[in-house]
Amino acid sequence: MADLAAVKRALAAQRIETPSWGYANSGTRFKVFAQPGVPRNPEEKIADAATVHRFTGVAPTVALHIPWDKVDDYAALTSYAQSLGVEIGAINTNVFQDDDYKLGSVTNPDPGVRRKATDHLLEAIDIMDQTGSRDLKLWFSDGINYPGQDDLRTRQDRLSAALRETYDRLGQHQRIVLEYKLFEPAFYATDIPDWGTSYAHCLTLGDRATVCIDTGHHAPGTNIEFIVAFLLRAGKLGAFDFNSRFYADDDLMVGAADPFQLFRIMYEIVRADALDPAYGIAFMLDQCHNIERKIPAIIRSVMNVQEATAKALLVDREALFAAQRGGDVLEANAIFMDAYNTDVRPLLAEVRADAGLDPDPIGAYKRSGYDEKIVAERVGGTQAGWGA
Repeated sequence: MADLAAVKRALAAQRIETPSWGYANSGTRFKVFAQPGVPRNPEEKIADAATVHRFTGVAPTVALHIPWDKVDDYAALTSYAQSLGVEIGAINTNVFQDDDYKLGSVTNPDPGVRRKATDHLLEAIDIMDQTGSRDLKLWFSDGINYPGQDDLRTRQDRLSAALRETYDRLGQHQRIVLEYKLFEPAFYATDIPDWGTSYAHCLTLGDRATVCIDTGHHAPGTNIEFIVAFLLRAGKLGAFDFNSRFYADDDLMVGAADPFQLFRIMYEIVRADALDPAYGIAFMLDQCHNIERKIPAIIRSVMNVQEATAKALLVDREALFAAQRGGDVLEANAIFMDAYNTDVRPLLAEVRADAGLDPDPIGAYKRSGYDEKIVAERVGGTQAGWGA
């Protein structure tokens, strides 16, 4: 049986990072749906992130996206965040929106474009130096649409060179978390299409390069928990981008499409004793709340991760391992499913109450008046960064 006191301690210590862009206006490829009260600047995004932390108690960091969150004084922005009880988390780069990047960024055939893109990655590390951030989050939309458009091997050489220059610029306590994406906007070949490509580049770079798993960036039916287990065993899992997908990169609320998958992923984390923040994995949300209110959606997402984690912690691992060793297929599955089918909401309510929080974060937020306040005060909120 799981030690409930230990389970509660692990849940209280859990940390989930929220994304600045999740609080801003966003939309589909067809339309950005503006909402009243969304942030107009990075400070207001941080204020909303601090509000999520105030009601959940487990979201003390907010990731920034450059240039969407560009400011003149990052030390001042960091101090502002700290005054609200949160810290700046990962710094995310953007080498996919400029016209220059039509044929790629760091893999572009034009050396001038490659230089521009790599300089942006180095700029992000300069920002990390000022914010105290540990993680440089890299995602490249680079790829090609047609066979013969460019040389596949040469593009990997260009990518490797840019990653090496960036890696060598890192400070002692900084690291790269390298994301991947199966397709879009490159439909014939993407330069980092999967976890294996990311892993191979990270192995070449060194110990401070790790893979970021985006749960929406896989082919249908992919066993994501296997990827998690493999990278944990190899010591190369650095971060998650949590979201849900039904078809492709849907960026829906984590746990919305397949909560059982989220449980299976979190079980592998618990199995490896990798839940503790000291282990170094960044559990970040990467979602776009297009039709639902932003802050309640992010609070709900944090709660979904908590619930999946609680269930994973309740797996009777001693009994499970015994059934596995004995080849008892049905018993092993039953033990696994018993934990998943447990209603952990009362347990999490206790954890929140023990921390001095309202057991019902969504209800507490609704009663707080914060939503009405920002609607009244903020006029002309910003977009996350993509066009209307």
